[in-house]
Amino acid sequence: MAIRYTLWLDPDDVTRHRAVEADLIRYFVERFADYPHIRLFGADPYDYDAPFNRLHDVLMARAAEYCEREWCYVPTPDQLNRAFFLAVGRSNKFVRGPDDGDPHRSDS
Repeated sequence: MAIRYTLWLDPDDVTRHRAVEADLIRYFVERFADYPHIRLFGADPYDYDAPFNRLHDVLMARAAEYCEREWCYVPTPDQLNRAFFLAVGRSNKFVRGPDDGDPHRSDS
């Protein structure tokens, strides 16, 4: 298997890597705007049929295609995942339910 990830092939091009990563965050935030509010997880965060988990899979694939098309850049899975969750944290489209599985969350 050949190495395809741009970060691995050219690790010294830090400026380009940061630009792509910033654009990925913007890309995800813009895609979230296309959806109604999305409930984060639920009682079972590993429910792969949950709307959040399905959204994650679809947008990761689309973002990888976007990077290759617009930047001629192949992001690593880690770059995609980090950008996705940074975008989730910056977006107002996500709501947490009372049974989100967070044992440290207080409902008071």
